[in-house]
Amino acid sequence: MGQGRATTTKGRAAIAAAGAPVRLSEVAAAAGVSSATVSRAFNVPAMVREDVRARILAIAGDLGYVPHGAARALASRRSRTLGAIIPTLNSTIFARAIDAFQRRLEERGYIMLLTSSEYDAARELERARALIERGVDGLMLVGAEHDPRLYELLEATGKPFINTWAPGRGARHPAIGSDGRLLSEMAVDHLVGLGHREFGVVTGSAAHNDRVAARLEGLGAALRRHRIALPPERIIRRRYSIEEGRDAFAALAAAGPLPTAIVCGNDILACGVLFEALARGISVPGELSIIGNGDLDISAHITPALTTIRTAKAEIGTWAADYLLGRIEGREIALPGSLPTTLVVRGTTGPPPAGGRDRSLERRFV
Repeated sequence: MGQGRATTTKGRAAIAAAGAPVRLSEVAAAAGVSSATVSRAFNVPAMVREDVRARILAIAGDLGYVPHGAARALASRRSRTLGAIIPTLNSTIFARAIDAFQRRLEERGYIMLLTSSEYDAARELERARALIERGVDGLMLVGAEHDPRLYELLEATGKPFINTWAPGRGARHPAIGSDGRLLSEMAVDHLVGLGHREFGVVTGSAAHNDRVAARLEGLGAALRRHRIALPPERIIRRRYSIEEGRDAFAALAAAGPLPTAIVCGNDILACGVLFEALARGISVPGELSIIGNGDLDISAHITPALTTIRTAKAEIGTWAADYLLGRIEGREIALPGSLPTTLVVRGTTGPPPAGGRDRSLERRFV
């Protein structure tokens, strides 16, 4: 067991009762390992065998030992903490990526500080400044468009950062994510392939959200390619919630004849649209097809199950962590130009009803 027999339970109790702060060397002696092994157990857990690390952590807990983060940061000039700023905590959209980001950091002995901007560029800048003042070693951001002062702050402080949910191909700054334009093109092409010509759109606001702007740009391009009209009244913008999705469907219904297909900016809005349509007695997909974006866990389990575009959310978090850790440690990490997307066809899309609706709309183009 490393440097000899571990200290007995009685001996550990005596150390803990002594009153003075417990030193790393005392944990090492109690666990029967070297001080270097104890340090690695806390700072680089992947380098320590799981059973040895479990014993070290248990003994450290018994003794009341807590690593001195401030002293460690002064010695290494690193806090072993990374910050993440996401648009909102009131949604599951970012959960899988954040979970993967945190897991990868923990494997390397880092922790994450998480905050949100509420889709407000000025608030994002404030939160970034606060995280940097607290000593984070780098930042994960969402999207590629930020207050210019945020980029200036990151450059001035030398903090590595990465934009997520943004493709890296052609980007001015390090970025990882899927091509939002492609997501919309995939959705439109699938629906057109089924025979749809009359579309509605339920999406979030493009203000301070370049992901929405990219998806709308891709959707418009795809519809023009197929020579399909999209009247302005059939573009409904709402906040991301089930209730807002239901309200968006009501707004579409009130605007005139319903389209035969609705493209939703994410699965949350799509679920709301679906629930309201079914509540009004509209057959899905017999009378109306609905497609979402993101492939959230709920999407496969509702009835009918939601057709959607699957994005590589966990991969976003893992790539973001690997990139930041590489920059901190002086390693080059080559990021892919774009992460893959997959059309997942389920029960909410099918051919349009015979005869379609409101064919006069085909003469009006976006």
